[in-house]
Amino acid sequence: MHRLCSWRIAVLLAVFLASVFPVFAQQPGSSFYWIDFHSPKDQSIVIWVTRALAVEDWTNIREIGVMYDSALVVTTRRPTPQSLPDADSFNVWNVSLTNHLVTPLLKGVNLRWLAMLRFFAGAPMEPAVLYDNCRQCAANTYFTAFHYDLATRRWEARWLNGENGVAVWNTSHPAGTDWTQVYAVMTGGNGIAQLVTWNHFGFGGNQPPEDSIYSYDVDPFSGLDRTAVVSGTQADAMKVALCNAQDAVSGLSGGQNSDLCRQVLHKPAPACRPLRAAPARKQRPAPAPKQQPAPVQRKPPARW
Repeated sequence: MHRLCSWRIAVLLAVFLASVFPVFAQQPGSSFYWIDFHSPKDQSIVIWVTRALAVEDWTNIREIGVMYDSALVVTTRRPTPQSLPDADSFNVWNVSLTNHLVTPLLKGVNLRWLAMLRFFAGAPMEPAVLYDNCRQCAANTYFTAFHYDLATRRWEARWLNGENGVAVWNTSHPAGTDWTQVYAVMTGGNGIAQLVTWNHFGFGGNQPPEDSIYSYDVDPFSGLDRTAVVSGTQADAMKVALCNAQDAVSGLSGGQNSDLCRQVLHKPAPACRPLRAAPARKQRPAPAPKQQPAPVQRKPPARW
């Protein structure tokens, strides 16, 4: 009887675990990968994610990335079936692959996946993005990266300030202020990425300009996001590094062609080259007019 009860308990436990940890055709692992929507082995995860998001507002599932027991999912929403694709907005979600729990992470427009970055030694690579907060407006452009948090067992976005990541570009400038923006995600010699932003405000007249320089990285001991003000001699060195952008990640830099960076690097401003007139063509002397022979006058016949 004791053996029978133990057997039943083992069966019930197996059934419980199977219901909590679903069996996918391709088991998620410790390495991040993107789902192939056309691959049969990924269809079980696609179906799981689709059911988990059934009550949310979306038109299409654009991407699914998987690591461990969570999916990083991007959905798009199109206002009307007649709308063009550039009218889409996006949402990024964490979808648990064990209990269908859905957590919103980010929303906006014009999402651009640009690079896989490492933010501290030994850490896995993280997908990094730029995105905008609105269309047909003075939009801000933001940067963030997504990482799997082992403590919470879900995907999270880095350096969030409210609902958005780090603002790297702003097209709405206050009147009377000369605002220059420079930013870059730099990897240095060790391949560890950090974002640095520099906002320079010129007010004209006798009022001195103001600089705001921030660095965004990850604490290698705690794995937590870190934001620091850069000042003093470090700020001077950082300005040069930003404007040089020699180790900047492709697609993750801006403002290096500004007049401010030319001043920092002591580069002359590009001058407009004057248009050179075409050399004058030598005029050939006009040929001398041909002398016409004098007309021959016929003498009248003599009268007899």
